[in-house]
Amino acid sequence: MSIGHTLLGLLESGPRHGYDLKRAFDERFGHDRPLAYGQVYSTMARLLKNGLVEVDGIEPGGGPERKRYAITEAGITDVAAWLAQPEKPEPYLQTTLYTKVVLALLTGRSAADLLDTQRAEHLRLMRELTRRKSDGDLADQLICDHALFHLEADLRWLELTAARLDQLATEVLA
Repeated sequence: MSIGHTLLGLLESGPRHGYDLKRAFDERFGHDRPLAYGQVYSTMARLLKNGLVEVDGIEPGGGPERKRYAITEAGITDVAAWLAQPEKPEPYLQTTLYTKVVLALLTGRSAADLLDTQRAEHLRLMRELTRRKSDGDLADQLICDHALFHLEADLRWLELTAARLDQLATEVLA
């Protein structure tokens, strides 16, 4: 996720302080990984330097002065270009899990046990996400669905690999 583009997109609805941007980000996108204040302010400094935002006002506060940021025309153009660009699909051609299966075979350990343990962990996480999805709002449901679909694909791979384990062992140990 591009934090800069996300903050720019949030600014399109109107000028905001860094604190407000963090709160809006966390409410919409940061359920599992809230944005750190330092990251908000360093990102805003970079966006300011690049001419994608401007300081719309400075207000005194109980602590440091509070800057209110507004998106510039260049920022709007940048967000529009980012939104129009498709994300690169991630084919997962090199995964830690595959590496562990091959290394288990190479070292004489049980790759079947490794796959069983991984399957159990995937199922545990799927149950947790399904509970979260049933209690969540639409945004939470959609993000949980995304994760669940990926986990389902992983489970299919685990089953396929378990079914081909003897063949893989023959090739790996040859």
